Amino acid sequence: QVQLVESGGGLVQAGGSLRLSCVASGGSFSTYGMGWFRQAPGKEREFVAAISRSGGITSYTDPVKGRVTISRDNAKNTVYLQMNSLTPEDTAVYYCAADLGAGYYSASRAYGHYDRWGQGTQVTVSS
Repeated sequence: QVQLVESGGGLVQAGGSLRLSCVASGGSFSTYGMGWFRQAPGKEREFVAAISRSGGITSYTDPVKGRVTISRDNAKNTVYLQMNSLTPEDTAVYYCAADLGAGYYSASRAYGHYDRWGQGTQVTVSS
């Protein structure tokens, strides 16, 4: 059973940076597409970024482009989300997710493609 555990969230001032990590266990990490989603209070969960199995393909939602970088280390079974120039609008619970059936070049934005989810890590950006 694949399990995902996020870490790295916290409280940061506007303009600051955070790096989120997500460690996978119980499966074959290098065969999964990975994604990050977020959910702000009162809002639906939304796509943030995704990365293909090898890391060669990435995808980002427009509001974070240029500020956020997704990466992965298959040797460490870990996916990262480096977030810079944070704004209060980035405040949310951030979830990593695994697309177990991903094609080699797939970096899916679709919530329904993801089969496993972590418990989430809170990111709070103060103004």
